[in-house]
Amino acid sequence: MSAYSGVVSGSFHQTLGIKGSSLYLKLHVANRYPDNTRFNNRRSCKAFSIQGSLVTGRPSSSVPVSDTEMGGSIDTLKDYSLKVADPELHALIEKEKQRQFNCLELIASENFTSRAVMEASGSCLTNKYSEGLPGKRYYGGNEYIDQVETLCQQRALESFRLDKHKWGVNVQPLSGSPANFEVYTALLSPHDRIMGLDLPHGGHLSHGFMTPKRRVSGTSIFFESMPYRLDESTGFVDYDMLEKTALLFRPKLIIAGASAYPRDFDYPCMRKIADAVGAFLMMDMAHISGLVAAEVVADPFEYCDVVTTTTHKSLRGPRGGMIFYKKDPVLGVDLESAINNAVFPGLQGGPHNHTIAALAVCLKHAQSPEFKAYQSQVISNCKTLATRLVELGYKLVSGGTDNHLVLLDLRPQGIDGARVEKILDISSITLNKNSVPGDKSALVPGGIRIGTPAMTTRGLKEKDFETVANFIHEGVQIALKAKVCVKGTKLKDFMDYVESPDFSLKESVSELKKKVEALTNQFPMPGV
Repeated sequence: MSAYSGVVSGSFHQTLGIKGSSLYLKLHVANRYPDNTRFNNRRSCKAFSIQGSLVTGRPSSSVPVSDTEMGGSIDTLKDYSLKVADPELHALIEKEKQRQFNCLELIASENFTSRAVMEASGSCLTNKYSEGLPGKRYYGGNEYIDQVETLCQQRALESFRLDKHKWGVNVQPLSGSPANFEVYTALLSPHDRIMGLDLPHGGHLSHGFMTPKRRVSGTSIFFESMPYRLDESTGFVDYDMLEKTALLFRPKLIIAGASAYPRDFDYPCMRKIADAVGAFLMMDMAHISGLVAAEVVADPFEYCDVVTTTTHKSLRGPRGGMIFYKKDPVLGVDLESAINNAVFPGLQGGPHNHTIAALAVCLKHAQSPEFKAYQSQVISNCKTLATRLVELGYKLVSGGTDNHLVLLDLRPQGIDGARVEKILDISSITLNKNSVPGDKSALVPGGIRIGTPAMTTRGLKEKDFETVANFIHEGVQIALKAKVCVKGTKLKDFMDYVESPDFSLKESVSELKKKVEALTNQFPMPGV
């Protein structure tokens, strides 16, 4: 079995070759810990070594840092390890490591990044201020920072097979929502009109979500928003209604992309609608950017004017964002200058250079055969999960999946996503409650969202995701039994009961948790 994206099979050491480079990511996995192994007994990664590390920047001949009790004199200011400087916080991080190792991580927007990404993210680059773009900084001392950011831009274009003469990229956005707002302020004037997929139908807050009583997202405060929605009978985007609404509403920007939509978007259709109303077409590919890079889903760049993304989901990078833009003017707007100026000085100050460096590492790996194999496995695992859930009698929004997630409608079972999420959470299964079409409440929605990228990174295959589906089903059954035992009807009544000493299903939860952790503990967790 080939290794990919930090996935390890069999041996205790797995080496990942990175395309076109002598750099190798070595994933040291005495990570297949027995159940009683704790992370604080393991050797720390070299990025946090005192001698000659990326963090300290000191040569190996430097005087080692003492672990003795810290003094109070500025003359003896020492560079203590986290464990010595702040044992309380160190202990919390160790607990979180253990939780991540034990848990079945099914949150569709989460992943496990690599040690190489963590090393770059924890490097001395965090010390540097560099407002502006490469070659156009407002501070001195940016010779190497310029090279880092330029390298990241180059790799971003290469990863998505983009012609540098036709496309540009800004790699400074702090995350996905800031990247989106930077695009809006670059292309639009206050109160211009936008259309994005409605949040209860799988869209994202930053695409303009509002309710009859409240403008929830900042996007909907500064711009006028009209959502498009799914056809509730099919679970697919209703493109006919989108076209009719767009012709009436006349938006200046139409947004493709979602946070809980298990299908591909019809980019040619959306391009046609945007052209018909004179609108920019933007794709927020935050969830699927890794899949796009690996060419296992449709390519938005062929049809869109602007493409935004986070970098920490399926792409497996650090927590950052990117904005890709056409270099030729669109609707009379120079996208390059407008977007770059919106990022800085419009909405951000100094970029996070350590994150940009970590993103460069991630984008190098995204060009490797191992990465493409990993993304293919993500989709194969998700389809297997969907098939098994249907066999168990569950209804999936749209009936299946084309990407990395499934949206499970629990209403036919007589339970909601919030209650199921709680039971699964205390059983070491982490996923999130999610709205499904027809829902009235975002706090007590009718579904759950389940993603495969994180556990695929750890090495789970199709047969393992059949077991995952069985675990989820077992958790739903426990939630149904618990709901019957609760005296009140409110969600708070349920939560109080589950957390109380009187919870009668503790043994059932405990048994499920043991089975979950018996599975997860067989697989390594990269990066730590």
